[in-house]
Amino acid sequence: MSINHPQPPSSSLHPFSILIVDDEEGICNVLMRALSKIYTKVDCASSTLMADNLREQQLYDLLIVDINMPQTSGIDWVASLEEGDKRPDVIFITGFADLENAVAAVRLGAFDFVLKPFRLEQISGVIERCFNRLKLSRENYILQRRLTQDRQNSSMLGHSDAINQINQLIAQVAPSNASILIEGETGTGKELAAAQLHQLSGRTGPFVPINCAAVSAELIESELFGHIKGAFTGATQARQGLFSYADGGTIFLDEISEMPLLLQGKLLRVLQESRIRPVGTEREKSIDVRIVAASNKPLTEQVAQGAFRSDLFYRLNVLPLLLPPLRQRLDDIALLVEHFNTKLSSQLALPKIAITKQDIHCLQSYHWPGNVRELRNLIERSLLLTSSPSALLNPQTQLSSNGYPNDWTLEQVEVEHITKVLDHCDNNKTKAAQILGITRKTVERKLSNNNAEQA
Repeated sequence: MSINHPQPPSSSLHPFSILIVDDEEGICNVLMRALSKIYTKVDCASSTLMADNLREQQLYDLLIVDINMPQTSGIDWVASLEEGDKRPDVIFITGFADLENAVAAVRLGAFDFVLKPFRLEQISGVIERCFNRLKLSRENYILQRRLTQDRQNSSMLGHSDAINQINQLIAQVAPSNASILIEGETGTGKELAAAQLHQLSGRTGPFVPINCAAVSAELIESELFGHIKGAFTGATQARQGLFSYADGGTIFLDEISEMPLLLQGKLLRVLQESRIRPVGTEREKSIDVRIVAASNKPLTEQVAQGAFRSDLFYRLNVLPLLLPPLRQRLDDIALLVEHFNTKLSSQLALPKIAITKQDIHCLQSYHWPGNVRELRNLIERSLLLTSSPSALLNPQTQLSSNGYPNDWTLEQVEVEHITKVLDHCDNNKTKAAQILGITRKTVERKLSNNNAEQA
Protein backbone atom coordinates (compact mmCIF):
# COMPACT_ATOMS: atom_id res chain seq x y z
CA MET A 1 0.00 0.00 0.00
CA SER A 2 1.12 3.57 -0.54
CA ILE A 3 2.57 5.61 2.31
CA ASN A 4 0.99 8.99 2.95
CA HIS A 5 2.18 11.82 5.18
CA PRO A 6 0.45 15.05 6.22
CA GLN A 7 1.11 17.84 3.70
CA PRO A 8 1.21 21.62 4.06
CA PRO A 9 -1.51 23.67 2.33
CA SER A 10 -1.53 22.97 -1.43
CA SER A 11 -1.27 26.68 -2.22
CA SER A 12 2.31 26.67 -0.89
CA LEU A 13 3.40 23.56 -2.84
CA HIS A 14 4.78 23.20 -6.35
CA PRO A 15 2.13 21.66 -8.66
CA PHE A 16 4.00 18.44 -9.50
CA SER A 17 3.33 14.80 -8.63
CA ILE A 18 5.92 12.11 -7.81
CA LEU A 19 5.77 8.33 -7.46
CA ILE A 20 8.66 6.66 -5.60
CA VAL A 21 9.10 2.98 -6.49
CA ASP A 22 11.51 1.33 -4.02
CA ASP A 23 11.28 -1.74 -1.81
CA GLU A 24 13.46 -0.15 0.90
CA GLU A 25 11.04 1.29 3.46
CA GLY A 26 13.69 3.64 4.86
CA ILE A 27 14.32 5.26 1.48
CA CYS A 28 10.58 5.70 0.90
CA ASN A 29 10.02 7.28 4.31
CA VAL A 30 12.89 9.75 3.98
CA LEU A 31 11.90 10.84 0.48
CA MET A 32 8.20 11.03 1.35
CA ARG A 33 8.80 13.26 4.38
CA ALA A 34 11.10 15.59 2.47
CA LEU A 35 9.28 15.82 -0.86
CA SER A 36 5.76 16.11 0.62
CA LYS A 37 6.83 19.50 1.99
CA ILE A 38 7.61 20.73 -1.52
CA TYR A 39 5.28 19.06 -4.04
CA THR A 40 1.51 18.63 -4.16
CA LYS A 41 1.41 14.85 -4.60
CA VAL A 42 3.97 12.27 -3.43
CA ASP A 43 3.24 8.53 -3.25
CA CYS A 44 5.44 5.51 -2.58
CA ALA A 45 5.15 1.92 -3.84
CA SER A 46 7.23 -1.00 -2.57
CA SER A 47 6.83 -3.03 -5.79
CA THR A 48 6.19 -2.46 -9.48
CA LEU A 49 2.79 -4.15 -9.10
CA MET A 50 1.82 -1.62 -6.42
CA ALA A 51 3.18 1.13 -8.68
CA ASP A 52 0.96 -0.09 -11.53
CA ASN A 53 -2.07 0.06 -9.24
CA LEU A 54 -1.25 3.62 -8.19
CA ARG A 55 -0.72 4.68 -11.80
CA GLU A 56 -4.18 3.36 -12.64
CA GLN A 57 -5.57 5.99 -10.27
CA GLN A 58 -3.17 8.89 -10.73
CA LEU A 59 -0.97 10.39 -13.46
CA TYR A 60 2.49 11.33 -12.19
CA ASP A 61 4.94 13.90 -13.51
CA LEU A 62 8.02 12.03 -12.20
CA LEU A 63 8.92 8.46 -11.32
CA ILE A 64 11.82 7.80 -8.91
CA VAL A 65 12.59 4.11 -9.52
CA ASP A 66 14.98 1.71 -7.83
CA ILE A 67 16.61 -0.51 -10.44
CA ASN A 68 16.95 -3.59 -8.20
CA MET A 69 13.33 -4.40 -7.42
CA PRO A 70 11.86 -7.83 -6.54
CA GLN A 71 10.09 -9.73 -9.32
CA THR A 72 10.61 -7.07 -12.05
CA SER A 73 13.62 -4.78 -12.30
CA GLY A 74 13.05 -1.04 -12.41
CA ILE A 75 14.63 -0.91 -15.89
CA ASP A 76 12.25 -3.54 -17.28
CA TRP A 77 9.24 -1.94 -15.61
CA VAL A 78 9.94 1.51 -17.04
CA ALA A 79 10.57 -0.05 -20.47
CA SER A 80 7.07 -1.57 -20.33
CA LEU A 81 5.33 1.79 -19.80
CA GLU A 82 3.52 3.49 -22.64
CA GLU A 83 5.64 5.61 -24.93
CA GLY A 84 5.05 9.15 -26.13
CA ASP A 85 5.17 12.59 -24.59
CA LYS A 86 2.93 11.53 -21.69
CA ARG A 87 5.32 9.02 -20.13
CA PRO A 88 6.60 10.64 -16.93
CA ASP A 89 10.20 11.66 -16.48
CA VAL A 90 12.25 8.99 -14.69
CA ILE A 91 15.09 9.21 -12.18
CA PHE A 92 16.71 5.82 -11.50
CA ILE A 93 18.32 5.08 -8.12
CA THR A 94 20.50 2.06 -7.37
CA GLY A 95 23.02 0.77 -4.91
CA PHE A 96 25.12 -0.84 -7.63
CA ALA A 97 27.24 1.12 -10.13
CA ASP A 98 26.56 -1.01 -13.21
CA LEU A 99 27.55 0.30 -16.65
CA GLU A 100 25.00 -1.90 -18.42
CA ASN A 101 22.16 -0.52 -16.32
CA ALA A 102 23.39 3.03 -16.82
CA VAL A 103 23.37 2.56 -20.60
CA ALA A 104 19.88 1.01 -20.44
CA ALA A 105 18.64 3.96 -18.37
CA VAL A 106 19.99 6.44 -20.91
CA ARG A 107 18.36 4.55 -23.76
CA LEU A 108 15.03 4.75 -21.93
CA GLY A 109 15.41 8.52 -21.77
CA ALA A 110 15.88 8.68 -18.00
CA PHE A 111 16.48 12.18 -16.66
CA ASP A 112 19.24 11.06 -14.29
CA PHE A 113 20.90 8.12 -12.58
CA VAL A 114 21.62 8.46 -8.81
CA LEU A 115 23.74 6.06 -6.75
CA LYS A 116 22.85 4.96 -3.22
CA PRO A 117 23.58 6.08 -0.62
CA PHE A 118 22.78 9.63 -1.63
CA ARG A 119 22.38 12.84 0.31
CA LEU A 120 18.88 14.30 0.45
CA GLU A 121 20.21 17.56 -0.98
CA GLN A 122 21.70 15.64 -3.91
CA ILE A 123 18.50 13.95 -5.07
CA SER A 124 16.42 17.06 -4.25
CA GLY A 125 18.62 19.01 -6.64
CA VAL A 126 18.14 16.41 -9.37
CA ILE A 127 14.35 16.51 -8.88
CA GLU A 128 14.33 20.31 -8.99
CA ARG A 129 16.29 20.35 -12.25
CA CYS A 130 13.90 17.80 -13.71
CA PHE A 131 10.85 19.89 -12.87
CA ASN A 132 12.52 23.08 -14.08
CA ARG A 133 12.92 21.38 -17.45
CA LEU A 134 9.31 20.20 -17.38
CA LYS A 135 8.09 23.69 -16.48
CA LEU A 136 10.15 25.20 -19.29
CA SER A 137 8.72 22.64 -21.71
CA ARG A 138 5.17 23.57 -20.71
CA GLU A 139 5.91 27.29 -20.97
CA ASN A 140 7.42 26.79 -24.44
CA TYR A 141 4.33 24.88 -25.51
CA ILE A 142 2.07 27.72 -24.37
CA LEU A 143 4.34 30.28 -26.05
CA GLN A 144 4.14 28.38 -29.32
CA ARG A 145 0.34 28.37 -29.11
CA ARG A 146 0.37 32.11 -28.51
CA LEU A 147 2.70 32.74 -31.46
CA THR A 148 0.42 30.80 -33.81
CA GLN A 149 -2.72 32.64 -32.73
CA ASP A 150 -3.72 36.05 -34.08
CA ARG A 151 -4.22 38.26 -31.07
CA GLN A 152 -6.94 40.61 -32.28
CA ASN A 153 -7.13 42.77 -29.18
CA SER A 154 -4.57 44.53 -27.07
CA SER A 155 -4.68 45.49 -23.41
CA MET A 156 -8.03 46.65 -22.07
CA LEU A 157 -7.47 50.38 -22.37
CA GLY A 158 -9.97 53.06 -21.57
CA HIS A 159 -11.07 55.70 -19.11
CA SER A 160 -14.84 55.52 -19.64
CA ASP A 161 -17.07 54.65 -16.69
CA ALA A 162 -17.99 51.33 -18.32
CA ILE A 163 -14.40 50.10 -18.69
CA ASN A 164 -13.33 51.51 -15.31
CA GLN A 165 -16.03 49.44 -13.62
CA ILE A 166 -14.86 46.30 -15.43
CA ASN A 167 -11.22 46.88 -14.49
CA GLN A 168 -12.17 47.44 -10.85
CA LEU A 169 -14.25 44.25 -10.80
CA ILE A 170 -11.44 42.23 -12.39
CA ALA A 171 -8.97 43.46 -9.77
CA GLN A 172 -11.46 42.61 -7.02
CA VAL A 173 -12.23 39.03 -8.07
CA ALA A 174 -8.83 38.02 -9.53
CA PRO A 175 -7.28 36.71 -6.25
CA SER A 176 -10.18 34.29 -5.77
CA ASN A 177 -9.96 30.75 -7.14
CA ALA A 178 -13.65 30.81 -8.05
CA SER A 179 -14.70 30.16 -11.64
CA ILE A 180 -15.46 33.20 -13.77
CA LEU A 181 -17.92 33.53 -16.64
CA ILE A 182 -17.25 36.40 -19.06
CA GLU A 183 -20.06 37.36 -21.41
CA GLY A 184 -20.13 40.01 -24.10
CA GLU A 185 -20.41 40.57 -27.81
CA THR A 186 -17.77 39.34 -30.24
CA GLY A 187 -14.68 41.54 -30.18
CA THR A 188 -15.22 43.14 -26.77
CA GLY A 189 -12.01 41.68 -25.33
CA LYS A 190 -13.09 38.60 -23.40
CA GLU A 191 -9.68 36.92 -23.72
CA LEU A 192 -8.04 40.16 -22.60
CA ALA A 193 -10.20 40.18 -19.48
CA ALA A 194 -9.35 36.53 -18.80
CA ALA A 195 -5.62 37.23 -19.19
CA GLN A 196 -5.89 40.15 -16.77
CA LEU A 197 -7.69 37.93 -14.27
CA HIS A 198 -4.81 35.47 -14.47
CA GLN A 199 -2.10 38.13 -14.21
CA LEU A 200 -3.68 39.60 -11.10
CA SER A 201 -4.51 36.23 -9.52
CA GLY A 202 -1.02 35.46 -8.21
CA ARG A 203 -1.16 31.96 -9.72
CA THR A 204 2.28 30.70 -10.76
CA GLY A 205 1.20 28.43 -13.62
CA PRO A 206 0.56 29.55 -17.22
CA PHE A 207 -2.48 31.14 -18.84
CA VAL A 208 -3.79 28.66 -21.42
CA PRO A 209 -6.51 29.81 -23.85
CA ILE A 210 -8.58 27.57 -26.13
CA ASN A 211 -11.43 28.45 -28.46
CA CYS A 212 -13.98 25.66 -28.05
CA ALA A 213 -15.62 26.58 -31.37
CA ALA A 214 -12.34 26.14 -33.25
CA VAL A 215 -11.85 22.48 -32.26
CA SER A 216 -14.00 19.69 -33.67
CA ALA A 217 -16.41 17.94 -31.31
CA GLU A 218 -14.48 14.68 -31.85
CA LEU A 219 -11.14 16.12 -30.71
CA ILE A 220 -11.95 18.69 -28.06
CA GLU A 221 -12.01 16.18 -25.18
CA SER A 222 -8.53 14.98 -26.14
CA GLU A 223 -7.37 18.58 -26.56
CA LEU A 224 -8.51 19.43 -23.04
CA PHE A 225 -7.75 16.26 -21.09
CA GLY A 226 -5.14 14.48 -23.23
CA HIS A 227 -5.15 10.87 -24.44
CA ILE A 228 -3.13 7.68 -24.33
CA LYS A 229 -1.62 5.88 -27.28
CA GLY A 230 -4.29 4.04 -29.29
CA ALA A 231 -7.21 5.85 -27.61
CA PHE A 232 -8.71 6.58 -31.02
CA THR A 233 -7.79 6.36 -34.70
CA GLY A 234 -4.74 8.49 -35.32
CA ALA A 235 -3.59 8.53 -31.67
CA THR A 236 -0.14 7.16 -32.49
CA GLN A 237 1.32 8.41 -29.22
CA ALA A 238 0.11 9.65 -25.86
CA ARG A 239 -0.37 13.37 -25.38
CA GLN A 240 -0.96 15.73 -22.49
CA GLY A 241 -4.05 17.90 -22.59
CA LEU A 242 -4.30 21.62 -22.02
CA PHE A 243 -5.50 21.12 -18.45
CA SER A 244 -2.18 19.44 -17.68
CA TYR A 245 -0.24 22.28 -19.26
CA ALA A 246 -2.32 24.77 -17.26
CA ASP A 247 -1.64 23.06 -13.91
CA GLY A 248 -1.07 25.75 -11.30
CA GLY A 249 -2.45 28.40 -13.64
CA THR A 250 -5.60 29.36 -15.52
CA ILE A 251 -7.39 27.80 -18.49
CA PHE A 252 -9.59 30.06 -20.59
CA LEU A 253 -12.46 28.28 -22.37
CA ASP A 254 -13.63 30.73 -25.02
CA GLU A 255 -16.97 30.17 -26.79
CA ILE A 256 -17.90 27.55 -24.20
CA SER A 257 -21.48 27.57 -25.53
CA GLU A 258 -20.13 25.50 -28.46
CA MET A 259 -18.91 22.69 -26.18
CA PRO A 260 -20.81 19.39 -26.76
CA LEU A 261 -23.26 18.46 -24.00
CA LEU A 262 -21.46 15.20 -23.20
CA LEU A 263 -18.20 17.05 -22.62
CA GLN A 264 -20.03 19.66 -20.53
CA GLY A 265 -20.80 16.88 -18.04
CA LYS A 266 -17.14 15.88 -17.89
CA LEU A 267 -16.09 19.50 -17.39
CA LEU A 268 -18.57 19.77 -14.53
CA ARG A 269 -16.86 16.82 -12.83
CA VAL A 270 -13.48 18.52 -13.27
CA LEU A 271 -14.89 21.60 -11.53
CA GLN A 272 -16.23 19.48 -8.69
CA GLU A 273 -13.34 17.05 -8.21
CA SER A 274 -10.27 18.94 -9.56
CA ARG A 275 -9.27 15.78 -11.43
CA ILE A 276 -9.01 14.97 -15.14
CA ARG A 277 -9.15 11.66 -17.00
CA PRO A 278 -7.31 11.39 -20.35
CA VAL A 279 -9.19 9.77 -23.21
CA GLY A 280 -8.71 6.01 -23.33
CA THR A 281 -7.77 5.44 -19.68
CA GLU A 282 -9.39 5.05 -16.30
CA ARG A 283 -6.49 6.78 -14.57
CA GLU A 284 -7.09 10.25 -13.22
CA LYS A 285 -4.76 13.11 -12.42
CA SER A 286 -5.23 15.77 -9.77
CA ILE A 287 -4.95 19.28 -11.14
CA ASP A 288 -4.93 22.80 -9.74
CA VAL A 289 -6.45 24.90 -12.52
CA ARG A 290 -8.69 27.92 -12.35
CA ILE A 291 -11.36 27.90 -15.05
CA VAL A 292 -12.41 31.10 -16.79
CA ALA A 293 -15.09 30.66 -19.46
CA ALA A 294 -16.53 33.05 -22.01
CA SER A 295 -19.43 33.20 -24.42
CA ASN A 296 -20.78 35.75 -26.89
CA LYS A 297 -24.19 34.07 -26.56
CA PRO A 298 -26.21 34.63 -23.36
CA LEU A 299 -25.86 31.28 -21.59
CA THR A 300 -29.16 31.77 -19.79
CA GLU A 301 -30.85 31.53 -23.18
CA GLN A 302 -28.73 28.49 -24.09
CA VAL A 303 -29.80 26.81 -20.84
CA ALA A 304 -33.46 27.57 -21.54
CA GLN A 305 -33.11 26.03 -25.01
CA GLY A 306 -31.45 22.89 -23.60
CA ALA A 307 -28.19 23.60 -25.42
CA PHE A 308 -26.19 24.16 -22.22
CA ARG A 309 -26.30 22.31 -18.91
CA SER A 310 -27.85 24.37 -16.12
CA ASP A 311 -25.67 22.75 -13.42
CA LEU A 312 -22.50 23.65 -15.34
CA PHE A 313 -23.78 27.17 -15.92
CA TYR A 314 -24.29 27.75 -12.19
CA ARG A 315 -20.82 26.36 -11.40
CA LEU A 316 -19.21 28.66 -13.95
CA ASN A 317 -21.31 31.70 -13.15
CA VAL A 318 -19.98 32.16 -9.61
CA LEU A 319 -18.46 35.55 -10.49
CA PRO A 320 -19.97 36.87 -13.76
CA LEU A 321 -18.41 39.62 -15.89
CA LEU A 322 -20.35 41.37 -18.67
CA LEU A 323 -18.07 43.32 -21.02
CA PRO A 324 -19.57 46.48 -22.55
CA PRO A 325 -19.72 46.89 -26.34
CA LEU A 326 -17.63 49.66 -27.88
CA ARG A 327 -20.73 51.75 -28.66
CA GLN A 328 -21.25 52.10 -24.90
CA ARG A 329 -17.71 53.39 -24.35
CA LEU A 330 -17.26 55.88 -27.21
CA ASP A 331 -15.07 58.08 -25.01
CA ASP A 332 -12.39 55.37 -25.22
CA ILE A 333 -12.12 55.44 -29.03
CA ALA A 334 -9.46 58.15 -29.22
CA LEU A 335 -7.24 56.31 -26.75
CA LEU A 336 -7.73 52.97 -28.51
CA VAL A 337 -7.00 54.51 -31.93
CA GLU A 338 -3.73 56.00 -30.67
CA HIS A 339 -2.76 52.69 -29.06
CA PHE A 340 -3.43 50.62 -32.19
CA ASN A 341 -1.81 53.24 -34.42
CA THR A 342 1.40 53.08 -32.39
CA LYS A 343 1.48 49.32 -31.88
CA LEU A 344 0.53 48.24 -35.41
CA SER A 345 2.74 50.76 -37.17
CA SER A 346 5.68 49.32 -35.23
CA GLN A 347 4.68 45.73 -36.06
CA LEU A 348 4.16 46.52 -39.76
CA ALA A 349 7.26 48.77 -40.00
CA LEU A 350 5.06 51.56 -41.40
CA PRO A 351 4.76 55.24 -40.43
CA LYS A 352 1.85 56.13 -38.18
CA ILE A 353 -1.19 57.60 -39.89
CA ALA A 354 -2.34 61.10 -39.02
CA ILE A 355 -5.54 61.06 -36.96
CA THR A 356 -7.69 64.19 -37.03
CA LYS A 357 -10.55 65.28 -34.81
CA GLN A 358 -12.86 64.65 -37.76
CA ASP A 359 -11.61 61.05 -37.85
CA ILE A 360 -12.42 60.59 -34.15
CA HIS A 361 -15.85 62.18 -34.57
CA CYS A 362 -16.59 59.86 -37.48
CA LEU A 363 -15.45 56.78 -35.53
CA GLN A 364 -17.55 57.83 -32.55
CA SER A 365 -20.63 58.10 -34.74
CA TYR A 366 -20.31 54.51 -35.97
CA HIS A 367 -22.23 51.64 -34.34
CA TRP A 368 -19.24 49.16 -34.17
CA PRO A 369 -20.93 45.76 -34.49
CA GLY A 370 -17.46 44.16 -34.36
CA ASN A 371 -16.42 46.21 -31.31
CA VAL A 372 -12.74 46.74 -30.43
CA ARG A 373 -11.58 44.01 -32.82
CA GLU A 374 -13.26 45.83 -35.71
CA LEU A 375 -11.61 49.11 -34.67
CA ARG A 376 -8.21 47.42 -34.53
CA ASN A 377 -8.70 45.93 -37.99
CA LEU A 378 -9.76 49.32 -39.35
CA ILE A 379 -6.56 50.97 -38.08
CA GLU A 380 -4.50 48.15 -39.59
CA ARG A 381 -6.16 48.68 -42.99
CA SER A 382 -5.57 52.41 -42.69
CA LEU A 383 -1.87 51.83 -42.15
CA LEU A 384 -1.59 49.37 -45.04
CA LEU A 385 -3.53 51.59 -47.46
CA THR A 386 -2.12 54.90 -46.15
CA SER A 387 -5.65 56.19 -45.75
CA SER A 388 -7.54 57.87 -42.93
CA PRO A 389 -9.81 55.56 -40.92
CA SER A 390 -12.83 57.79 -41.55
CA ALA A 391 -12.34 57.48 -45.32
CA LEU A 392 -12.33 53.69 -45.02
CA LEU A 393 -15.25 53.63 -42.59
CA ASN A 394 -17.59 55.94 -44.52
CA PRO A 395 -18.89 53.29 -46.94
CA GLN A 396 -19.90 51.17 -43.92
CA THR A 397 -21.87 53.86 -42.09
CA GLN A 398 -25.44 54.92 -42.54
CA LEU A 399 -24.53 58.52 -41.71
CA SER A 400 -22.94 59.18 -45.08
CA SER A 401 -24.00 56.26 -47.24
CA ASN A 402 -26.68 58.27 -49.08
CA GLY A 403 -24.50 61.35 -49.71
CA TYR A 404 -25.90 64.85 -50.25
CA PRO A 405 -27.22 66.57 -53.41
CA ASN A 406 -24.60 68.71 -55.13
CA ASP A 407 -26.86 71.77 -55.03
CA TRP A 408 -27.26 71.75 -51.23
CA THR A 409 -25.80 74.64 -49.29
CA LEU A 410 -23.25 74.05 -46.53
CA GLU A 411 -25.89 75.01 -43.95
CA GLN A 412 -28.26 72.36 -45.31
CA VAL A 413 -25.54 69.70 -45.13
CA GLU A 414 -24.71 70.74 -41.56
CA VAL A 415 -28.33 70.52 -40.42
CA GLU A 416 -28.84 67.15 -42.13
CA HIS A 417 -25.72 65.76 -40.49
CA ILE A 418 -26.65 67.17 -37.08
CA THR A 419 -30.12 65.63 -37.39
CA LYS A 420 -28.70 62.19 -38.24
CA VAL A 421 -26.24 62.32 -35.35
CA LEU A 422 -29.09 63.30 -33.02
CA ASP A 423 -31.09 60.30 -34.24
CA HIS A 424 -28.07 58.08 -33.59
CA CYS A 425 -27.82 59.50 -30.04
CA ASP A 426 -31.56 59.11 -29.33
CA ASN A 427 -31.91 62.91 -29.44
CA ASN A 428 -29.31 63.42 -26.68
CA LYS A 429 -28.00 66.86 -27.68
CA THR A 430 -25.08 66.77 -25.27
CA LYS A 431 -23.83 63.46 -26.70
CA ALA A 432 -24.44 64.65 -30.26
CA ALA A 433 -22.44 67.81 -29.57
CA GLN A 434 -19.53 65.71 -28.28
CA ILE A 435 -19.53 63.59 -31.44
CA LEU A 436 -19.80 66.66 -33.69
CA GLY A 437 -17.05 68.52 -31.83
CA ILE A 438 -19.22 71.56 -31.09
CA THR A 439 -21.11 72.86 -28.08
CA ARG A 440 -24.68 71.96 -27.21
CA LYS A 441 -25.66 75.62 -27.70
CA THR A 442 -24.27 75.52 -31.25
CA VAL A 443 -26.35 72.43 -31.99
CA GLU A 444 -29.49 74.14 -30.68
CA ARG A 445 -28.71 77.39 -32.54
CA LYS A 446 -28.17 75.70 -35.92
CA LEU A 447 -31.38 73.68 -35.55
CA SER A 448 -33.29 76.77 -34.42
CA ASN A 449 -32.04 78.81 -37.37
CA ASN A 450 -33.06 76.04 -39.78
CA ASN A 451 -36.56 75.85 -38.28
CA ALA A 452 -36.91 79.60 -38.53
CA GLU A 453 -35.90 79.57 -42.22
CA GLN A 454 -38.40 76.78 -42.98
CA ALA A 455 -41.18 78.71 -41.20
